[in-house]
Amino acid sequence: MADAGVEAPLVSVVLVNFRGADDTIEAVRHLAEVDWPASSLEIVVVENGSGDDSAARLRTELPGVTLVESPDNLGFAGGCNLGVKASRGEFVAFLNSDAKPDPKWVSAAVEAFRADAGIAAVASRVLDWNGETVDYVGSALTWFGKGYKPFVGDAASGVGLDAKDVLFGTGSAMFVRRDAYLELGGFDERFFMFYEDVDFGWRLNLSGRRFRYEPSSIAYHRHHAAADKFGSHRERYFLERNALFALYKNLEQQTLDAILPAALSLAIRRSVAEAGLDSTSYDYRSAAHDERERQEPVSREVVATVYAIDQFVEQLPGLTRDRDAIQASRRISDRAVWSLFGRVDAVAADDKSYLAGYRSLVEAFPVLEPAPQRTVLIITGDPIGVKMAGPAIRAWNMAAALAERGHAVTLITLARLETGVSAPFELKHVRAGDNRAFEPLEQWADIVVFQGHAMAAFDALQHTSKIVVADIYDPMHLEQLEQGRELPAATWDKQVADATRVLNQQLAKADFFLCASDRQRLFYLGQLSALGRINPANYHDDPDLERLIALAPFGLDSTAPRHERQVLKGVLPGIGEQDKVLLWGGGLYNWFDPKSLIRAVAALAERRDGVRLFFQGTKHPHPGVPEMAIVRESRALAAELGVLDRAVFFNDSWVDFADRQNYLTEADAGVSTHFAHVETTFSFRTRILDYLWAELPMVVTDGDSFADLVRSEELGVVVPADDVGALTEALERILFDDELIARSRENIRRVRERFFWSNTLEPLVRFVADPRRAPDLVEQRMAAGEAPTERRRTKKAYGLAHNVSLAMHHLRHGGPRVVVRKVLARLRSR
Repeated sequence: MADAGVEAPLVSVVLVNFRGADDTIEAVRHLAEVDWPASSLEIVVVENGSGDDSAARLRTELPGVTLVESPDNLGFAGGCNLGVKASRGEFVAFLNSDAKPDPKWVSAAVEAFRADAGIAAVASRVLDWNGETVDYVGSALTWFGKGYKPFVGDAASGVGLDAKDVLFGTGSAMFVRRDAYLELGGFDERFFMFYEDVDFGWRLNLSGRRFRYEPSSIAYHRHHAAADKFGSHRERYFLERNALFALYKNLEQQTLDAILPAALSLAIRRSVAEAGLDSTSYDYRSAAHDERERQEPVSREVVATVYAIDQFVEQLPGLTRDRDAIQASRRISDRAVWSLFGRVDAVAADDKSYLAGYRSLVEAFPVLEPAPQRTVLIITGDPIGVKMAGPAIRAWNMAAALAERGHAVTLITLARLETGVSAPFELKHVRAGDNRAFEPLEQWADIVVFQGHAMAAFDALQHTSKIVVADIYDPMHLEQLEQGRELPAATWDKQVADATRVLNQQLAKADFFLCASDRQRLFYLGQLSALGRINPANYHDDPDLERLIALAPFGLDSTAPRHERQVLKGVLPGIGEQDKVLLWGGGLYNWFDPKSLIRAVAALAERRDGVRLFFQGTKHPHPGVPEMAIVRESRALAAELGVLDRAVFFNDSWVDFADRQNYLTEADAGVSTHFAHVETTFSFRTRILDYLWAELPMVVTDGDSFADLVRSEELGVVVPADDVGALTEALERILFDDELIARSRENIRRVRERFFWSNTLEPLVRFVADPRRAPDLVEQRMAAGEAPTERRRTKKAYGLAHNVSLAMHHLRHGGPRVVVRKVLARLRSR
């Protein structure tokens, strides 16, 4: 059921009927029992050219559904597309006509969508009709294009209980965001039946979206198999042909060049071996070569494979057009999606002749592994969870950008990792100073990217031979000048000196640096020069020094924020639905000037009704960051002026990362005020990016790089520091001057694209694709007599090591009973 106070989105369930009216009618009746508002559930039944009395029966017995009649059998793919075309839901669900949903089938899937905007499709857990054995708890794909469902037929207890990202869901029970389904063109109707769900999920992943398996969304499948109505040779035809369709459309060129000839050869070997034929019989040296002496029967299974390959050739022009579009728009590489393939070397048959041919092909063609990938370790000192501050958000997006390019990425936090956080990369928690836990990760990585104090925290990082990237977007020593101002003089001196020492160590040892603004880059070039890093070795083939220090600003999501629930207007006591809300995004720190802002709001509230200021964060999610004195002082000032909880409001905690979009979309303008000092000069206020993301006109204090941007691009109003009068006037304009508001929003829409993460992190992506040690550090290592580190060799995916890996895989995911059953099956096959 939808959460209280949150309107349940419309979900459209599409069922395709082909000569199975009894099953379809029963499935629809089970849908009446799901825990979802009937007003938010649309049922669409496609009568798919059955040629019997199905249409009449469905029309009579299912009066409340949308019935779509096709005169021809369009296959499962075409039938589903026809149903979606007739539907209206924000989410589209597909349910086989011989399946029944669990009561929470819909609500659990929608909850998964709500938890993460990056999830575009949800795969349900599918069991047999009685819930005893597995039908689908995850997906896998062989290198030769055969999609399969691991653990199918195994006991359902204890299997598939964890949510995870998958390559595809089963068309018998899955959900897709409507906009994603339409953008991808739905199921490919050329497939007709079989693997259309594999192809769709593959394309969805390549587009950068996520397909999430949600075990609490359950359906039960009776398996009145559609193939039984056509014959096994036709099933083979579709399976062989559609596997080739999917491979050809979705693989990158380099991977396709290696796999396609091997896949075609294996399809022929499979059909010949399973039919028991001797392909040497046509050899002149064979005793059975005289065709006049006998008639040779050929099974339909063999002919089906030949016809499948011929139809693959026939369809190549259209497939090529689609392939070109998919490859041009793909956001992640084969290396990135390969991890979702599961056991790519599932052989699919036990015949000795087939297995011999299989071994020959995998040894002759590089088909069992994707192209080599980089292993990248990213380190943040901030907590990772539902509440994340700037450093963690930046590290997360770095990990996502590199994982999309196919690199193996592990993101570690030195603070706290909340349970249940899902990501398309590995997440780990390592305590600062825990060298024993850190060293295996450092040994695994080709490249280490870190923020903050990580280098000082781990001995292995100080002496590593791996390529090191220091993310110095936050000048920590300048920050300490302000953060430590209220401390005793000796403590203040020590904090600034410690931060300077830590940063100098990084500047001396890292191979590549990332900063957030042109101002920062010039500043750091001076500091690097003082440390001797601006030298002939680094300058020789990089006179702009872009391969030493690059501009990589903090970024924003290219997907616009969505307002999903009321959080301020009409909800927070004291803020009405028609009030004008000024939003202070992010936290309150001593180097900001919220007091001038509070005085300006108090003054404006005397002459303008409904002006409200909301401070979004006061308690930082990192437990090591204390509440600063400015928070207490700001509350006291608001109370003294009589505007606390009347015109000025403070959030007592920190807004969840995924929830901040609701605050931003309810605000009318964004504000950021600070003092004039050196920290301001080189700062990069990430809250401004949130304002750009939500198209919020803004008022900012002069002095930092964003003030220059706001002024030059006319994104709002820039005011001098400590000028309450000018600030009051600017706030009034940004809230009530319609012409200024419209112009600012239009300019923001134009400017913000340059700050999308896909653009700001491009220097890091380029560097990881072609990494190198800094030339001066290479010279130092050579002078010290150290040899370069060799890359690890990859292991073959067969033989003893492969068998051990396979056993461990089954043990982790299925338990000892599954391992025993698989071993016995392997022994019987031999």
